[in-house]
Amino acid sequence: MALAAITKERTNPDLHNEMIRKAEDLIPVLKKRSESANIDRRIPKETIQDMKDAGFFKILQPKQYGGHELDPHTFSEVQLRIAQGCMSTAWVLGVVGIHPFQLALYDDKAQQEVWGEDDNTLVSSSYAPMGQVTPVEGGFKFSGHWQWSSGSEHCDWALLGGLIFPPEGGAPEYRTFLIPKSDYEIKDTWYSMGLKATGSQDIHVNDVFVPEYRTHKQSDGFNLTNPGYEVNKNDLYKIPWGQLFVRAVSTPAIGATKKMLELFIDGANNKASSDPAKLAGDTHTQSIVAEASAKLDAIETVMFRNYDVMVDHAGNQGGIAMIDRVKFRYDASLVIEKCLEVVDTLFSNAGGGAVFAGSDIQKIFLDVHTSRAHVANNPVSFSRNYGAMQLGVENTDYFV
Repeated sequence: MALAAITKERTNPDLHNEMIRKAEDLIPVLKKRSESANIDRRIPKETIQDMKDAGFFKILQPKQYGGHELDPHTFSEVQLRIAQGCMSTAWVLGVVGIHPFQLALYDDKAQQEVWGEDDNTLVSSSYAPMGQVTPVEGGFKFSGHWQWSSGSEHCDWALLGGLIFPPEGGAPEYRTFLIPKSDYEIKDTWYSMGLKATGSQDIHVNDVFVPEYRTHKQSDGFNLTNPGYEVNKNDLYKIPWGQLFVRAVSTPAIGATKKMLELFIDGANNKASSDPAKLAGDTHTQSIVAEASAKLDAIETVMFRNYDVMVDHAGNQGGIAMIDRVKFRYDASLVIEKCLEVVDTLFSNAGGGAVFAGSDIQKIFLDVHTSRAHVANNPVSFSRNYGAMQLGVENTDYFV
């Protein structure tokens, strides 16, 4: 396996550093807005505009449409920092900000429709194959109801999943259908225990026409035969699409858990002397901090090591080895499980104050637990696939 660590200079290091600095500057701003954002159950328009102004949504966007075409390291490093101010904001940045990468894989006609007049246009998604699809001349008739479309109220397009069943029978074909806001209705349904501010509303579509060029085949993403390669030549886009999306919905938990550890340390250093069991000098507390730090470091190291391999091998003949793609998919699915080990330990030892409404530690506890509900963050099927491949069985996951 091609898993050796690779030291690779970042694409445009000056711009990379600028993105990181802007993200760090936003942390205290997001912290101040987080309470009202949770109450409103959506990210404030001001925050979306701040992230637009900073260029975060353009990190992976093609240069021909005003983007930066930076590597995934930059995107995830920005997400990590944003999550330290507000995990919901980092979640929306991840989900919405990763879509320019997928859109770059579409036929250029679709890219022109989205970005031709405004290269700041944002796209939401819901990838569950809930669409009812009927082939018609030039495209498809499309209907359905989707949940978990994070940040949808700030977006003018949506990427929605559907299955095309061949008339002769056989396995259905999964595609993502690109729909303008005029063709769908957003329903306010997001009442959740955590990630409250993500505004992950429902999307309803009723019998609209979607031209062929506004669909993306899962098989093209898997086989790296995407029509967007005609115009977007950067090897960045040869990284399999699924590899980046799954990191977009797990990386926020890393940044939020790092923030929770910071809050725990601050609490341990400021406990009243009447509670000696929780003082910073307590050996149990010291062990908790050391183990949490080591686990977070390992999670982050694996992510960036995997990115190094992806970036290094994406443009090579044959691309990234299939066993690596399957392993990377499994690694991403483990992030929330590993963060929860840290989060649950910190919460259990943070003292009575953590259980009261308004506790920052409790908010992160709920946010990270809520992120586990996303199908991409459930490692069961991905562990089986990775183990099976090592035993000589063919890969069964086409979102790797």
